[in-house]
Amino acid sequence: MSDPNAASRPVQAVVLAGGQGSRLRPYTDDRPKPMVEIPGTGTPIIGHQLSWLAEEGVTDVVVSCGHLADVLQKWLETAELPLSVTTVVEPEPLGRGGGLKYAAARLPHPDRPWYATNGDIWTRFSLRDMAGFHAERDAIATVALARPRLPWGAVKTDGFGHITDFIEAPPSTFEINAGVYVFSPEFAGLLPQRGDHERTTFPHLARERRLAGFTIPQGSYWRAIDTAKDLTEAAKELAALSR
Repeated sequence: MSDPNAASRPVQAVVLAGGQGSRLRPYTDDRPKPMVEIPGTGTPIIGHQLSWLAEEGVTDVVVSCGHLADVLQKWLETAELPLSVTTVVEPEPLGRGGGLKYAAARLPHPDRPWYATNGDIWTRFSLRDMAGFHAERDAIATVALARPRLPWGAVKTDGFGHITDFIEAPPSTFEINAGVYVFSPEFAGLLPQRGDHERTTFPHLARERRLAGFTIPQGSYWRAIDTAKDLTEAAKELAALSR
């Protein structure tokens, strides 16, 4: 029996892997940010992402390269990958939106939906569920939302100004853009040739109620790897999860 939702599930994705990763130095002195490994995993961030995308039914990925592009391209050429990968390098800096548009032009199925993810995200949740959510809401773009833990301790107070409790690294009360997306086919045509889609395309879609937000399910792992401290924290968290 055929699955009625199969047509709305992307089989293609873009990974944005061109950032400088300056806050992750010295790890990014000789490799791009997505090639940095989480200690103890033996896998670079992008290797984890490609495995996750393949598990979620993706067969074709376009990787947008930038900083030390040749290092990433060489790894992709020699690694045993679970899907087909094409790389693109922007001829000049196009901004996040322009870079996304440039990479999307190489997707093999322009008439089908697609996923996109930032190259510094280490996460695991059901992209199939996110794609279903996207289709049900008739959205043009759906953004994954995370509630990360704050890097500081927090306090609770009562109405008289007395501190009643200390909370170590509590979850944020706000949801943030988790750097994972589902896009309908027409989204690529709405992207700027150059510039940031989060300041142009996304606000436009939000006004039209065509931008959806999918909250990553509670208990699912998510972390953006921006600094050396993130690497250390991720290693601890992933070790705890594997016990």
